[in-house]
Amino acid sequence: MYKQIKSGLTRVTSGVNRWFDKVLLGTDHHFRCFFPRRFGKPSSYFLRVLFSGIRIGEAQMEVIQNLPEDAIIVYTNKYKSDFEFLFYHTRYEQEGLPVPEIGFDHKVFFLQPLSRLFRIFLGHIHHFFTRFSFPDPYDSGYIRDKLKDGHAAMLSLVEKRGFYLRFVKSNPDPLRYLIETQHSTDRPIYIVPQLIFYSKRPHRSRPGLLDMLFGSQENPGKIRRVFALFRKPASVFVEVSEPVSLKEYIEREGNRDLSPGKQALKLRRLLLVQINRHRQSITGPILKSKEELKENILTNDRLRSFLEHFAETRNIPLYKVYKEADTNIDEIAARYNVNLIQVMSVVLRWMINLMFEGVSINTAVLNRVKGMSRRGPLVLVPCHKSHIDYLILSYILYHNDMPCPHIAAGKNLSFWPLGPIFRAGGAFFIRRTFKGAVLYSKVFAEYVFKLLEEGFNIEFFIEGGRSRTGKLLAPKLGLLNILLNAFRMGASEDLIFVPVFVGYDRVLEEGAYLHELEGGQKRPESLWQVVKARKFLKKRYGIIYIQFHEGISMNDLLAREGKTFQEMSTKEQNTFCRNLGYRLVNAIDKVTVVTPHAVVAGAVLNAQKHRFSHSQLMEDIQTYMNYLNIHKATLADTLLVEPDLAFEYVIDSYIQRKFIEPVSFDKKEKSDKKEGELDEREYIVNESKRPALDYYKNNSVSAFIPGAFTALAILERDAFQFSTAQIHDSYAFLLRIMKNEFAYDVEKTPEHFIQKNIKSFIDEAVLIPHPTLPDTYNLTSAGYRKLKIFSAFLKTYFESYWIALNFFLRYPRNFIETKDRLKKIQSMGNRMYKKKEVELPESLSKINLKNAMDFYLSEGIKGAEDEALIQFFAEKIRRYLNLLQS
Repeated sequence: MYKQIKSGLTRVTSGVNRWFDKVLLGTDHHFRCFFPRRFGKPSSYFLRVLFSGIRIGEAQMEVIQNLPEDAIIVYTNKYKSDFEFLFYHTRYEQEGLPVPEIGFDHKVFFLQPLSRLFRIFLGHIHHFFTRFSFPDPYDSGYIRDKLKDGHAAMLSLVEKRGFYLRFVKSNPDPLRYLIETQHSTDRPIYIVPQLIFYSKRPHRSRPGLLDMLFGSQENPGKIRRVFALFRKPASVFVEVSEPVSLKEYIEREGNRDLSPGKQALKLRRLLLVQINRHRQSITGPILKSKEELKENILTNDRLRSFLEHFAETRNIPLYKVYKEADTNIDEIAARYNVNLIQVMSVVLRWMINLMFEGVSINTAVLNRVKGMSRRGPLVLVPCHKSHIDYLILSYILYHNDMPCPHIAAGKNLSFWPLGPIFRAGGAFFIRRTFKGAVLYSKVFAEYVFKLLEEGFNIEFFIEGGRSRTGKLLAPKLGLLNILLNAFRMGASEDLIFVPVFVGYDRVLEEGAYLHELEGGQKRPESLWQVVKARKFLKKRYGIIYIQFHEGISMNDLLAREGKTFQEMSTKEQNTFCRNLGYRLVNAIDKVTVVTPHAVVAGAVLNAQKHRFSHSQLMEDIQTYMNYLNIHKATLADTLLVEPDLAFEYVIDSYIQRKFIEPVSFDKKEKSDKKEGELDEREYIVNESKRPALDYYKNNSVSAFIPGAFTALAILERDAFQFSTAQIHDSYAFLLRIMKNEFAYDVEKTPEHFIQKNIKSFIDEAVLIPHPTLPDTYNLTSAGYRKLKIFSAFLKTYFESYWIALNFFLRYPRNFIETKDRLKKIQSMGNRMYKKKEVELPESLSKINLKNAMDFYLSEGIKGAEDEALIQFFAEKIRRYLNLLQS
C-alpha cells in the first residue's frame, strides 16, 4: 500500500513538473525586470499617444545609431523613474532604435502580457517549492544572458535608499554587475547616459514653492510630469550624452588595478558628473540672486585685498571704496531673467519671419560645440555687423537647447528702456575705455571671473564694435586678455572659444554706416532711434547666415604650445593673447558665408571698363565662383541650389536700388552693333552708390584675398613666364602692408597660399605649367584679364594707403595734434578725389584711412622727415596702382 501511494505521488509530482516545464518553457527564470518590446496593444497604444509629443532630435538618435553593431547597450539616467523607462521603451521602438527591455531594479507588472505574468507567478512558485527561495535575476545569470543575447537595458544611478540597499543590505550593484559581465564577454558594453528635460529653465540656488510641492524641474513628481506633457509636450525633449565604453573604461590607467567594486564606485561618479555637466550645458548654471552674486564678488579674498590696498594708498575711507565697488557692479552686471527671455524669443521669431526670408545655420558644427560646452564655459566670438547680431545669436542658441550667453555690450546700450531688457537677456555692460578707472577695471575683471567660475557662457565681439566696412576689423584684445587672466587664475577647467560668422544679405544699418564712412559722426543710441527703427519692419533683408567654427579649447592650445600659463613670462602671455586674437578673427573668416550679393558686388566694382555688358558681368561672376568652389569656400544655400537665378535676382535688386543703372544705346551705338548685340544689356555703376556696393563686396572679400595677393604678385613680375620663388617677396610684402586689413592664418606660410592659388589658376586656365622647368609657369592670354579682376580687390586699399602716405609726405612730425590727424587725412583724401588723383570714392573710407595711418606709424613714418621710408612705400604703391589700372 505504501509503495503504491509513493508511486502514485511520484507520478503526480512528475506530471506536475512536466506541466510546469511545459508552461514555464523549461525554466523558472521569468522576471518582471524584463519588459518585452511588443506587449498588449491597448496599453501600447496609450503609451505611444502619451509620449508622442516629446522631442527627440536627429542628432540625439545618431549618437545611438553610431554605436558599434555588436555593442551591448545599457541606457542610464540619473534618477530612477518608471515613467522614463516606459518612455524610452515605447519611443525607441517607434524610432527603430535598440529598445531597453531589461530594467535594472525596475519591476513592470500591469503592462506585462498576461502570458508572461502567468509564467512569472508560476516560475516563482515552482522555484520556491523546489528550492525554498525566490529566483534572482542577478544570481541566476538571467540578466547577463539577456544582455549577451542582444537585449538592451536601462539602469538608474540615483534612487531612494539606493546606497542603503547596496552597502547595508548587500543588494547587487548594477554597475558592478556590468563590469563583471564585461570581463566575461568580448562584446563591448556601452553605457549611454540620457536626460529628459521638462524645461530649459536653470536651477535657482533656493527652490521655489512649486519645486517643494511637485519636485524640481530635474526630477519632477508625477503631477508635474503629466502637467508638462499635456500643457506643452513640445517643450519636453531628450538629450543623449556621450556613450562610455565599459571595456575602455576598465583598461584605463588608474582603473585597471582596482577591484570591480571600486571601479563601479568611480564609474558612478564619472557618469553623474557627465550627466550634470550635460544638463548645465542646456539650462546653464544655477541662477543666483543679484544680492548673492554681488556678495560673492565683493567678499572674495582677492578683491578685498585689492580694495584695502586701494583705500590705503589713496587715503580714502574703506567704506567709500566698497560703496564705489558696489556701484560698479550695479553698472556692469546682467540681471538674467528667464521669463523675459521667453517673451523675447516670441518677439524675435515674429521679427525674423517679418523682415527676413530665413536663417541658415551649420547645425552639425553647433551640435559639436554644444558637446564641447560640457568641458568648460563657451566664449562665443561673433563678428559684428548689426545691432541685432547678439539678439539673433541668443535666439538661435535658445532654440537649439542651449542657454543664452552673458553678452559683453557697450555702455552706450544701457539707456532706458532697452538697457534693462538687455540686462535681463544676459547683457553685462563695459565702458569703452578703462583709462584712469583702476577700481572699475578690477571689479569688472572679478565679475568676468565669477561668470566663468559659475559656468556661464560668455559672448563678446572681438572687433570691439560693428564693422562699418563689411569686412572684419583687427581684433581688440582688452576683454580677451581679461578672460585669459581669469582662466589662468583657475576660473574654469577649460575655456572653449567659438568663432561665429553672422551675416546678412542686406544689413539694416546700411545708410548709417555709409554716413560714418564718409566722415559723418556716429549717432548715439537712444530711445528715439528705437522708435524710428520701426521703419525696418516694412522691408525685407534676405537671409541671415550663421556659421559656427569648431570650438577652440584653451587646454588643447596650451598643450600644443607645450607650456601652461603659469610657465609663460608676461611677454609670452601677451604674445599668446595677440596670436589668439588673430586666430579667432581668421577662424571667422574661414566660416564666412559667400553670398550672391557679395559676389555680384565684387564683379561689378572690379569690372575692367566703366560700362560693362551683362554677359561680361556673368563671365566674371563665374570666374569668381570657380575659384570659390576650388577653395571649398562656404557658399550661401542659394548659390548651391540655383546660382544663376540667385545672381539674376541680385542684379535686379541692385538695379532697383540704383546701385547699377542699365544703359540704353544711342543711334551711333546701335549702328555699330552687330546683329544680336542689341539684345545685350549693359550697365554702369552709380558712383554715389559705390561705397554701398563696397560694403557688400567686403562681406566676403576675405575669401578672395589670397587669390588677389597671388594675382598681383604675378602681375608685378611683368612677364609671361615666372617661377614661384620669384613672387614670394611680393606676396610677403602684400601681407605686410595689408596686416591691418586682413587676419592671416599664422600657422601657414606664404608659400602654402602661393602654391594653393597657383593650382587654382591652373585649373581656371590662367596659368600653364612649364613643360620642362620645375615650379615655373606661363601666363595665358585669357589669364591676364582674370588676374586683373582678382587683383582689383586690392585697388581700394592701395588708394586709401596712397592718400595717407601723401599726408605724411606733406606734413612734418608734430605739425598737427594726434587726435586731429585722421580728420586731416580725410580732408586730403576728399581733395585728391576731386582732383582725380584717386579714382574710387570707397577709398575715402574712414576705417581704411585709419588702418593706413596706423600702418605707417608702426613702420616708423611720423612725418615728412622720414623721407627714405616714404619714398620706399611711394614707389611700391605707385607701381601697384599702375598695375591695377583698368
